[in-house]
Amino acid sequence: MNISNNKILITGGASGIGLGLTERFLEEGNSVIVCGRRADVLDDLRERYPAVVTRRCDLTDEADRAALYEWIASEHADLDVLVNNAGIQNWMDVADEDFFARAQTELATNVEAPLHLTALFLKLPALRTIVNVTSGLSFVPLTKAPVYSATKAFFHSFTVSLRHLLENRGVEVVEIIPPAINTDLGGKGLHDHAPPVADFVAAVFDQLKAGKTDITFGLSEAMANAGPNEAKEIFRRLNT
Repeated sequence: MNISNNKILITGGASGIGLGLTERFLEEGNSVIVCGRRADVLDDLRERYPAVVTRRCDLTDEADRAALYEWIASEHADLDVLVNNAGIQNWMDVADEDFFARAQTELATNVEAPLHLTALFLKLPALRTIVNVTSGLSFVPLTKAPVYSATKAFFHSFTVSLRHLLENRGVEVVEIIPPAINTDLGGKGLHDHAPPVADFVAAVFDQLKAGKTDITFGLSEAMANAGPNEAKEIFRRLNT
């Protein structure tokens, strides 16, 4: 994809990996629109980066997703890049009392939202690139986050199919496959040991500039390329 002179929507672009992508896309000379659920976080983002356009949107709500698209189609019809980044991760056990309710929220955020947004935004004539942020856990699950891992496996599989389906339409599909990164995904402190967002984002843009469409970093490269025996060993290390 071209990394400059785009108009880009980044879901969940006000924190974590999404914020890192927002900052770097701004540096590269892009116009960036960020949607998110928390108004205070969006306000903070605008204070730091006045050039960013923000929109509050609860991606678990179908009506909110449709309203987001209608607003973009009306006010920003030249949008040419959609980044499906927003996601939530719950560390939980199937025996937890609230397991199913929390699983439903993960499914709505990590699966329903990006599928719906993809179908909607493909109606934009200007759209040229879709970037899906999946996970190394698409390939080897973390059993402490069983539903999250499953949603990312689904999203990876969908992304592979989407790339094939859109090949003749001139829409490029990029998959960003992060490993654990030092963010608050899953809860504060859970990923303090992991590499910083800045290192990950730098590697992402190096690979984008090289024309890669499957972008990995550190452990996620090993996970994405693991054969059966290697995957079993990674699973053992992750889950013991």
